[in-house]
Amino acid sequence: MNYFRNFIKKNIAALILLLFAFLIIIPLWMVISGSFIGKNEITRNLAPVLSDGKGKAFWPILPQYPTFRPYIELLLDSPAFFAMFWNSCKQVIPILIGQLLIGVPAAWAFARFEFPLKKIIFTVYITLMIMPFQVTMVSSYLVLDHLKLLDTNFAIILPAIFATFPVFIMMKFFSSIPADLFEAAEIDGANEWNIFIRIGIPLGNSGIMSALVLGFLEQWNAIEPPLTFLDDKSNWPLSLYLPNIATDNVGVSLAASVIMMLPALLIFLFGQSYLEDGIKASGLKE
Repeated sequence: MNYFRNFIKKNIAALILLLFAFLIIIPLWMVISGSFIGKNEITRNLAPVLSDGKGKAFWPILPQYPTFRPYIELLLDSPAFFAMFWNSCKQVIPILIGQLLIGVPAAWAFARFEFPLKKIIFTVYITLMIMPFQVTMVSSYLVLDHLKLLDTNFAIILPAIFATFPVFIMMKFFSSIPADLFEAAEIDGANEWNIFIRIGIPLGNSGIMSALVLGFLEQWNAIEPPLTFLDDKSNWPLSLYLPNIATDNVGVSLAASVIMMLPALLIFLFGQSYLEDGIKASGLKE
């Protein structure tokens, strides 16, 4: 008994984390396994939910009759899926490029230079960063409407390009570069541009990559901005496709969810180390 208690005390944190991991994995496993369940089987299991039938809904750990039909139907008979997948790419890729072109120089300026109202401007940046989308939704809508950009991809791209969080992440990395390196470069005759390109970018690479990873994950799964600014469904991204699949095509919906997860999962696995560095840097004090 004492051994059991000591084991619990020593491993309580691991057990709690294991419990949370299990709770997180359950819905993910349901999505993956459900994407291989045929229409008849999933309708039978979820009849009380889908058609107000009697009894209890049932979700098997593994499909009784595994099938690739949901994927075949999605990939070969769902042109809207590919259109919205392409819409997501047309929106997310320009956003990331724009965040690089705007965010990297802005972060470098905050980290490297002293200029009038710097602290006030940075405070405004932080304030905008912690504001939820709902706070700026109406004002953003009015501005985009005045610029005649509503219901276009630019309504999603332009506001996201000027997001403040990537600047904050990259600035933390640039600020951590030792000042001695800059002084040595200046003594050797390097101008500010050479210092930025040859020292700032290479040493701040982790911050730039972590900002890109976080930006991709945020924009790829964005729902509220496109739902607010895009009325024409032909411009909708993939994140708005899933809720609009009919309930009688649950298998197709789950297959679409799996495919939608793949790019985000691959980007996350590729940039996991950069993401960890970004989280650490965002918690550093100035």
